[in-house]
Amino acid sequence: MILQKQRTLKTEVSYTGIGLHSGREVHATLKPAPEDTGIVFVRKDLSGEPQIHAKAQNVTSTLRATTVEENGNKVFTIEHLMSAFHAHRIDNAYVELDSEEPPVADGASLVFFELMAKAGIVEQAKDRKEIVIDKVYRIDDEKTGRFVMVLPYDGFRVSFTSLNPHKLIGVQYEDFHVDEAVYHKEIAPARTIAYEEEIQALREIGLGLGGSLENVIVYNDEGWLNPLHFEDELVRHKILDVIGDLRLAGIIRGHVIAVASGHALNTQLAKQIAAAFVHQ
Repeated sequence: MILQKQRTLKTEVSYTGIGLHSGREVHATLKPAPEDTGIVFVRKDLSGEPQIHAKAQNVTSTLRATTVEENGNKVFTIEHLMSAFHAHRIDNAYVELDSEEPPVADGASLVFFELMAKAGIVEQAKDRKEIVIDKVYRIDDEKTGRFVMVLPYDGFRVSFTSLNPHKLIGVQYEDFHVDEAVYHKEIAPARTIAYEEEIQALREIGLGLGGSLENVIVYNDEGWLNPLHFEDELVRHKILDVIGDLRLAGIIRGHVIAVASGHALNTQLAKQIAAAFVHQ
């Protein structure tokens, strides 16, 4: 294995938007961080500006998004941002927020991916502690048959099968050897998705308040309410999500195989991997 150096951003970069679920305006600033920092969210809106480390063991909720919490302070819907960090193989960064949720931006990770590229990425002196998958790690949902697993592979690859009973979507499958170029073109533009009839129910429980046809692809029984970026945009977004959720375990070298997994299974796998590599 070739030893790789840790990476961080060259300069800071900012973005202002609204949160997907909170609907609140939020200012986000991505900043360089020292070696061995990891990805750390900083709540600028709270007293003492508490830090929340984006680590698998800090996941406390996966209801429609991934939430991390530390010392009673939380941030949620972090998966798109984490996905872009994983794709760029950025080890260390601070994410300053003045709300509990990053901006939804385009509903995908293209905005974040391109912001990081604009900031520039630099190598640091210390070697990276890459998570090199050495055996099969797997999480199953016995009731539904859904699963997510990762096995040894020289590189980073994701194979995902999405199962949706709706006639408009059905079964979708994609398989990518993920590098920065493939991610940028094939995965980063894939937006989150919603069934029109579910939207009101979500809003009644305080979710999806910032969703719109600008950042979510919406469908009903007649068809799509807005144009797709890809015919199989749903499964590509699922791939985007699993890349982000698994970044909570670290930067991974392995082959991820998933059938209809979501944030709950993804983050359970991240916890399993992180526990196995804790003494690395």
